[in-house]
Amino acid sequence: MSRPKTPLAELLKPLARRMRADKQVRAQPTSPPKKPPAATEQAIFMQAVADVTPLRQSLPYPHPPQAVSPWPLHHLYEEERDSQDGMSDFWPWDSMASDEEARFLRPGQKHDTLKKLQRGHWPVQASLDLHGFNSDQARMAVGGFVLDCVARRRRCVRIVHGKGLSSRNNEPVLKNKLRNWLAQREEVLGFCQAGPADGGAGAVVLLLRGR
Repeated sequence: MSRPKTPLAELLKPLARRMRADKQVRAQPTSPPKKPPAATEQAIFMQAVADVTPLRQSLPYPHPPQAVSPWPLHHLYEEERDSQDGMSDFWPWDSMASDEEARFLRPGQKHDTLKKLQRGHWPVQASLDLHGFNSDQARMAVGGFVLDCVARRRRCVRIVHGKGLSSRNNEPVLKNKLRNWLAQREEVLGFCQAGPADGGAGAVVLLLRGR
C-alpha cells in the first residue's frame, strides 16, 4: 500500500530532478581547455615596438671609412709579370735549326706521351693563335694562356705560331721562341708539333699538368 503524497513531497520533486540532472552533467568527462595559438615573430616584434614612434625621414648613416690593408694589392701588372716568369728568350735550343720538329717531354713522363699527343689521343680543349703578334706580345699571350688553361683544367691545348712565311728571311721567329718559352714553364709536361689536321708545322700541341 503506497503512502499518501503530501504537498511538501510534490514541492520537492522538481528540486530532486534538477539535482539528478546536475549530478549526471558532472559525471560526464570534460575536454581540456584549448591552448591559445602561438604568437608569430611579427606579432612579437609589433608588440615590442608598440610604444616606439617611427621617424618621419630616415637619417643618413655615416659609414666609417674602410681601413687600409697593410698588404700590397695584386695589380694587373703583377699578373702579367707572373705569367711571364721563367720565359727567357735565351735557351740552348736557340742553336736548333728552324726546320727541326719541336719536341719536348719533361722528365718523369711516359715515353709514349708525345706519340699519343701528336696522334690526337687527347682532344684539343683550347687554342691560341699568335698570328700578328710580335715577340713581346706573344710571350705575354702564351704565359697568360697557359695559366688560364691550368686554372680551367684544360689539359691538352694548341698554340698556332705560323710558319714564318711573311717574316724577315722567311724564318719562323715565334716558332723558335715558343718552344723555348714552353720548355721553361713548369705547367707544361710536354709538347710536340701538331698533326696535319691541327696545323702541322705551324702549330704545337701541349699537355699541361692538372691542378
